[in-house]
Amino acid sequence: VQLQASGGGTVETGGSLRLSCTMSVFASRFAIGWFRQAPGKEREGVTNIRLRDATTEYAESVNGRFTIGIDSAKNTVYLQMSSLRPEDTAVYYCAAEDLTFGSTWPRSSHYDYWGQGTQVTVSS
Repeated sequence: VQLQASGGGTVETGGSLRLSCTMSVFASRFAIGWFRQAPGKEREGVTNIRLRDATTEYAESVNGRFTIGIDSAKNTVYLQMSSLRPEDTAVYYCAAEDLTFGSTWPRSSHYDYWGQGTQVTVSS
């Protein structure tokens, strides 16, 4: 399974960005998570979606501002980010977890497939 993340960039506070994660294998047993890591901080789970039924989960810090969704025609999971804040600045990663043995989100320990990171910078 290969994942390709794209869509990062620099925006001002209050702006929006859309990240995409394109998968080489789009199977219902997977969940796709977005994680982020800011300099000097631990990686944290941002949001997660189960491809089987589109069930979503969000970190409290982004709930109501970020939306995760599926574009199955393009084998893509997107992350629409709105009302961005400087504290959202980080490298964002998408990752896939095989749900055969359950979900570990927001922990990333069982996400075995990772895309390359994409930088999101929110200026104040």
